[in-house]
Amino acid sequence: MFFRMIFGTLFRQWKKMLMIAFTIALGASLATAMLSVMLDVGDKVNQELKTYGANITVVPKENSVLSSLYEVEGEGGTGAYLREDELGNIKTIFWAFNIIDYAPFINASVKLDDGTEVSAVGTWFNHHMELPTGEQLDAGVTSMRSWWEIVDGKWLDEQTGSADGAMVGKALAEKLGIKSGDTLHLNGTVSDISLNVVGIFDAGGDEDDKIFMPADTAQSLDGLDGKIDSIEVSALTTPENDLAIKAAKDPKSLTIAQYETWYCTAYASSICYQIQEVITDSVASPVRQVADSEGAILEKTQLLMSLITILSLIGAALGICNLVTASVMERSAEMGLMKAIGAQNSSVSGLVLTEITVTAVFGGTAGFFAGWGFAQIIGHSVFGSAITMRPVVIPLVAVLVLIVTLAGCIPAIRMLLRLSPCEVLHGR
Repeated sequence: MFFRMIFGTLFRQWKKMLMIAFTIALGASLATAMLSVMLDVGDKVNQELKTYGANITVVPKENSVLSSLYEVEGEGGTGAYLREDELGNIKTIFWAFNIIDYAPFINASVKLDDGTEVSAVGTWFNHHMELPTGEQLDAGVTSMRSWWEIVDGKWLDEQTGSADGAMVGKALAEKLGIKSGDTLHLNGTVSDISLNVVGIFDAGGDEDDKIFMPADTAQSLDGLDGKIDSIEVSALTTPENDLAIKAAKDPKSLTIAQYETWYCTAYASSICYQIQEVITDSVASPVRQVADSEGAILEKTQLLMSLITILSLIGAALGICNLVTASVMERSAEMGLMKAIGAQNSSVSGLVLTEITVTAVFGGTAGFFAGWGFAQIIGHSVFGSAITMRPVVIPLVAVLVLIVTLAGCIPAIRMLLRLSPCEVLHGR
């Protein structure tokens, strides 16, 4: 009888139940979309910011000490270097999968045939690596300097035979009258070499006055085989909090529990600490401008998504409240009769709640799939990629729909509890 009454109500008041399901679907769709984007937005924002450069720099410990003492940028020349053969170790740390890209840099002292001194930098462009873990990686400035504009020629490609080439900054090229296809003869402190100018780039900064070449070429000019001045690392990180700030100052000041939490969270400081563990005599530090921007943008974006979710659910609860209350008022005579023949308040309330719950299941399911589609639209239009489905979204949306549905039913249930069979049956 109980289920017959439920199905009877659903069919008799199908228009009102459809409106309730539609209201729930709207709230569920917005909640699904916002939660999906909010849980995935960290990676998307980090990926977007990675196009603006590395967020971690690694230098020799000796250079770091000098930089701290004299407040200057360490660019080599102190006799302290990192080992190029240890670069693969960066992809063996705990947060290896958060390391998107990295590149070494070595500064060379070179002169042209006419005696003009120029700044040369050796680095990786699209260097292919066989990692200790068995993985393969193409790393270098081709992806890390994606904002460079190639004004003449093309990117240097280490994998297709142009490793004997060089790329020249726009300002230096204009000063020396260099164009793509020219040959430069460079004299180092140990050897000299002729390089083909593969491309002219516009970086919009100091790099426009430099020549970029493969790392091994720059090393051979100054007899620095296997040595590098610094490493730039692009990593996906979690915004810093008080624990991360405390650990960055002194990891030994943490308790065991705090240390484990910090070490196993992708803070910039914990990734830097792990890099220092695998690169001999190195100091890794986050680029604060990028790291702070990531945290601020991520927090504001997540706050916006949270507010939209909360407001959408409040709106859905108010809509459900009005519709369920109206439904109960229309059926007040039916409810009064049920009470008059012996039905308890709990039975009558359970009947209404079951009807609305069944409606909520259909509305919530439809809203979930609609919200998932909405999230994909947001992902492709804002971030240019799909939003990854997080399994936790499903139970979260289910719980939120249940809470909103029950909250919307509260005024109607209170009305039912105060309903007097005598007054209702007498038309009052």
